Amino acid sequence: MWPRHSSLQQSGCAVIADPSDARRKTENLKAEKLKRMHPTNKAARIAGAVYLSLVLTAPFSLLYVPGKLIVRGNATATANNILTHEMLFRLCIVADLFSSVIFICLGLALYRLLSDVNRTWARLMLSFVLVSAAIGFMNALNNIAALTLFHGADFLAVFEKPQRDALAYLFIRVHNQGQFTNEIFWGLWLFPFGLLVYRSGFLPRFLGVWLMLGCFAYLVLSLIALLFPPYYDAAFRIAQPVLLGELAILLWLLIKGAKVTTLAVSAEASDSSVGKAGASPARTFPGKLTAPPYNSLGT
Repeated sequence: MWPRHSSLQQSGCAVIADPSDARRKTENLKAEKLKRMHPTNKAARIAGAVYLSLVLTAPFSLLYVPGKLIVRGNATATANNILTHEMLFRLCIVADLFSSVIFICLGLALYRLLSDVNRTWARLMLSFVLVSAAIGFMNALNNIAALTLFHGADFLAVFEKPQRDALAYLFIRVHNQGQFTNEIFWGLWLFPFGLLVYRSGFLPRFLGVWLMLGCFAYLVLSLIALLFPPYYDAAFRIAQPVLLGELAILLWLLIKGAKVTTLAVSAEASDSSVGKAGASPARTFPGKLTAPPYNSLGT
């Protein structure tokens, strides 16, 4: 009987300990939920989702379609490929335009996320994005002109087909050169972006450094394309590890979000509870975390 009584006592002690454990688990779950609902965390995940959509459209128009349809140095073969797969080429033009639209949305989403870190750098980042998107819109007209020439409308009857094919191929080459020119802004926007990530306090600093290195990689690639074209392909392959920083920040924003501290979550929860009670809540700044302010030394 005594062992049984002892086991009952032990089970009774366990029952007594259960409410505190359950309460602790409930508080942890509530804290995790508040972290996921924090405005900074939500803004980070939205930016990651927009970034993902850009990754899905840009490689299609920049790499897949040109590699499949354009024959380097052969206008006739390129014309035959594009006319045979005309819908694919039209989808490339649409993807090109939508990539510029998505890029603008990405710039706005990142501005909303990072503007409280440093508004001047955030505005500079957004300005580079807008210039790059404008170049992208204008550059898409070259592919539209090439398609018109390949079709040979009535007003182009004065040109022979080989002449039209050569002129259309020229527009395709100009489109390609436009992309090399735009690489300058593909790089420039990464420097303020990386600096803001580095200073943010809620995103890993190594990602900020990686992005800033990507800035210089794009600038070098653009100069090589314009000054030493034969070496561009080799330089692009060498620069791949540096350029993958954008993929890294995309995955971090989408999966991990922003690192919201428990102190920030508790402060936001107390502010909301005070607001519900009818009292005036403490002064807060949207998107900012309750953390020590950033100083000029970055510590």
